[in-house]
Amino acid sequence: MTYQQTIDYLYAQLPMYSRIGAAAYKEDLHNTIELCNAIDNPQTKFKSIHIAGTNGKGSTSHMLAAMLQQAGYKTGLYTSPHLKDFRERIKINGEMISKDFVVDFVERTKAVSEKIEPSFFELTVAMAFDYFEKEKIDIAVIETGLGGRLDSTNIITPVLSIITNIGYDHMDLLGDTLEKIASEKAGIIKAGVPVVIGDYLTETKQVFISKAAKENAPIYFAQDEYIVSNINYTAALLSCDVKNIEHDITETFNCDLNGLYQTKNIKTVLCAEGLLTEKGFIIKNKDEKYALGHVKDLTGFSGRWDVIAEHPTIITDVAHNEDGIKQLLEQLSIVKCATSRLHMVIGMVKDKDVSKVLSILPKDTAYYFSNAHIDRAMPHQDLKEKAKDFGLNGESYDDVNDAINAARKNAAAKDIIIVCGSVFLIAEVDTDLFRNI
Repeated sequence: MTYQQTIDYLYAQLPMYSRIGAAAYKEDLHNTIELCNAIDNPQTKFKSIHIAGTNGKGSTSHMLAAMLQQAGYKTGLYTSPHLKDFRERIKINGEMISKDFVVDFVERTKAVSEKIEPSFFELTVAMAFDYFEKEKIDIAVIETGLGGRLDSTNIITPVLSIITNIGYDHMDLLGDTLEKIASEKAGIIKAGVPVVIGDYLTETKQVFISKAAKENAPIYFAQDEYIVSNINYTAALLSCDVKNIEHDITETFNCDLNGLYQTKNIKTVLCAEGLLTEKGFIIKNKDEKYALGHVKDLTGFSGRWDVIAEHPTIITDVAHNEDGIKQLLEQLSIVKCATSRLHMVIGMVKDKDVSKVLSILPKDTAYYFSNAHIDRAMPHQDLKEKAKDFGLNGESYDDVNDAINAARKNAAAKDIIIVCGSVFLIAEVDTDLFRNI
């Protein structure tokens, strides 16, 4: 098969969560274990860091990968979902997996795949592990897809586990309380493996402490070890001071992932870095600083507070659940001047708690409702009607680029247009149509 035929096969033959939702979710690790058994268990042959969380795990994964890469380590990175290209999911030192390897892997595993019928995610995880092992990486940063305990990535034994935070998301699969969701995420905590908790709540802290104690895993709470202050924001960089409380040391960081919410992720990354150095990894201060200022260049990361145009300012962000939208609105309250108006292009998927998101959106905003072209997407007309119940009014568009164009025509030069609500909506934004910076 050609590369395109292979990708078409993966999309057509394997259940894919991003397209069909819960029907693609496998509630055990059997398929992943059997796939990896068939390829000689590559996940046991390289070091790894395992990252779970409701929000922030993608940013944290890319920050850590950038830091390790800049420090000279051959660094694998597995994340999901992708925005434009399937190969974004599997990278080494910022370079996407080769098309030839994708084709070869699917061919080599076709017999076992046809026997056990894995999901798209299960096969992709095994592909990443095989690629990392064959390329002889020094370490891999592995992001969970959904949850933790039953996530396909959870067959690794990492040198470090990280849980960024807990919020309401995927409640149909992970549970309807913060404690239940935290318990699922805590499933990545392994015996004797240190775990960093980035941001905890009263309801979730004890869940993590109990699981870590059961596994005899040292536990560290990043929000208790670091304080962020003197935050300054520009369209290109987020600058802030970070104090290590234990050592009473304060450093200034300039970060190209410049959403305000990244200050939480920075604390998590620095806490993780400290534990990695204790395990023998050498990360010089100049490499640490450079990496955090060049995450996008080093790893190809996108979709998090990406300013793609000015006059008016157009920003894309993959915020798609209640916590993510709250953080986005907090950022907007800082950067939006008193005389500018906010325009929001939004599209969501049907299996999210749409009402919770709509209930926190500002009413003094111009709305442009849209949808991604996947089965899970809530039709733009339905989202428009549902939004009316919350006092949110606007027009709807089947194509997100048409929605952005409409917003741009209505916006003054000093206004802000934010595009958010679904990873898949952001994936369909043609940035070349709008980019002027």
